[in-house]
Amino acid sequence: MPTLILLRHGQSTWNLENRFTGTIDVELSPLGIIEAKQAGFLLKNYVINKAFSSVLKRAIDTLEIILQLIGKNIPVIRSAALNERNYGDLQGLNKTEIEEKYGKEKFLLWRRSFETIPPNGENLHTTYDRVVPYYKNTIMPELIQGNNILIVAHGNSLRALIMYLENIDGNKITEISIATGNPRVYQYNNDLNLLNVNYLLEENQTIY
Repeated sequence: MPTLILLRHGQSTWNLENRFTGTIDVELSPLGIIEAKQAGFLLKNYVINKAFSSVLKRAIDTLEIILQLIGKNIPVIRSAALNERNYGDLQGLNKTEIEEKYGKEKFLLWRRSFETIPPNGENLHTTYDRVVPYYKNTIMPELIQGNNILIVAHGNSLRALIMYLENIDGNKITEISIATGNPRVYQYNNDLNLLNVNYLLEENQTIY
C-alpha cells in the first residue's frame, strides 16, 4: 500500500523576516535547518522509494538534510512545476507593511485567494494548473506502482496539491495553512483510494 508524504520546506530567512518570498531563491534560516532535521527524524522509519522537490534552494536543502539524516540514497527529481507561486510585485516586501498599506481584505485576497492575482504575480489557480498535472503525469504513476513518495515543496504549491488530493474547493482552501517542517502523510490502498491522512506533529509540538 503506497504512502505519499508532503512536506513544506523548513523556515526560510524571508519567512523569518515576514516577507513575501514566492520564487525568490532564499536560504533556510537556522530554525529552518532544525525543522528539516526534525522532519528527517520523524521520517526515519518510513520506507521512501523516491523523492521530488522544487528547484528552489530552500526545498532542495530541506530534502538533502532529511536524506542525510535518514541515511537513504534514493532517486531525487527536481521540477519547477513544484515551485512556490510567484507573488509578483509583492516579493521581498514585508507582509505586515503590505496589510497596513492596502488593508486586511486585499492582503488576504492576495495571499490566500484561489482566483485573485497579486500585481504581476500568479494566483493559486495558476499554481494548481501546473502542480496537479505534474502530479498526475509524473508522481501518481509511482504511487500506482506501489512506491512510497516524498514531496518537498512550498506552502502554495502544496496547498494546490492538497486541493486535488482532498477534493477541497477554492473557497475552503483559503482557510488552510501549511506549517514548515511538518510531514503530512497520505496512506492509500493498492487501488489508490485514500485510507488516512495526518500530520506527524501536532500543532506547536517539537521533538528535535
